[in-house]
Amino acid sequence: MIHNISTSIQYFILAYLTIQVSYLLFFSIAGKIGKKTYFAQAKSLRKIRIFIPAYKEDSVIIDTVKDAIQQDYPKELFEIVVMADSFTKSTLNILKTLPIKVVEVSFEKSTKGKALQKGIEATAHEPVDILLILDADNHISAGFLHAVNNAFEQGYEVVQGHRTAKNTQTAFAQLDACTEEINNHIFRRGHVAVGLPSALIGSGMAFDWKLFTSLLEDIGETSGEDKELEFRIVRQRKRVAFLDNQYVYDEKVAKTDVFSKQRSRWLATQVEFFEKYFIEGWFQLFRGNIAFFNKVFQTYLFPRVMLIAVLGLWIIFTFFFSAQFLFFSIGLFVALTVALLMGIPSKWYNKQLLFAFLQIPIALISMLKAMLHIGKARKQFIHTPHGELLQNTH
Repeated sequence: MIHNISTSIQYFILAYLTIQVSYLLFFSIAGKIGKKTYFAQAKSLRKIRIFIPAYKEDSVIIDTVKDAIQQDYPKELFEIVVMADSFTKSTLNILKTLPIKVVEVSFEKSTKGKALQKGIEATAHEPVDILLILDADNHISAGFLHAVNNAFEQGYEVVQGHRTAKNTQTAFAQLDACTEEINNHIFRRGHVAVGLPSALIGSGMAFDWKLFTSLLEDIGETSGEDKELEFRIVRQRKRVAFLDNQYVYDEKVAKTDVFSKQRSRWLATQVEFFEKYFIEGWFQLFRGNIAFFNKVFQTYLFPRVMLIAVLGLWIIFTFFFSAQFLFFSIGLFVALTVALLMGIPSKWYNKQLLFAFLQIPIALISMLKAMLHIGKARKQFIHTPHGELLQNTH
């Protein structure tokens, strides 16, 4: 009896791991063989508003704003709005000298969603065509606004840029950058290749103005506002374009304590939406809304670094106690490795990448710490500081 229960549990674990690895491998291969989408130059130029919600980002916000101002888009057709939460007076004074709009905000519990709502309230009397959302540390590549406009010309109402690393000065930052590129490859490039919407990532994402204002209604106090927006978008069966060749440069985490706090927030968000949409996901699947079910299915997945560790431990277990599963489990590990490596740009394959891989055990320990603080992350806002590493390297 006990033996049968033990065997059943082992089959369940193996099936769960197989499903996860198969999912990642399928979309990784799709991202590799699928053709990138290029949008023709638009015949008309739309008015664009850039929202930059920022909480205690004095160290990076000035550079971000100055970078955005330099976009080669007609100056009269785009504007920048900074929602400044808990900034110093000196930073606010500098911002007010720049050709932008500053909306000072303050909340008992700060969230990005609340800041965005305040931005809408402050500018609702001047509607635009497109809203682009950037984080306080983001820089965007030349021509980014034109690329967004081109996608909207083709009928898209939601667009996601290619977020990539601004900094890789440390091995840990390089590892975080690899994670970003793997996610781009699987959840954006790979999904678009098979006809599914690109995943959003929290910044470098553009929306039809009217659509966004409706999506943001009653967003609540979630720290995963981008994920909530995604669920609302796929529920409406909207397409989401991925601008693969238009970059949003984002500061990567260089310190393990910051990494752990950031992942606590991400894991808390994953748990939140697993609970919230688990049942609806199946209802939407039966209605033919595969994109919605796919988004819910992603809440079932382990974070990539945890999946590597769990699969490694499973192989050790099978070696000693369940030899019949050993070779299949090793095959799963190889398949997972291939799926992840395909997402890392070929130009990154060098000595620095090896040093980055050596940080995986440290990242795993940080993830385990993050799991211990999921409850705390669900109750309060956890801020990821920016600018510290970049300042130290100047």
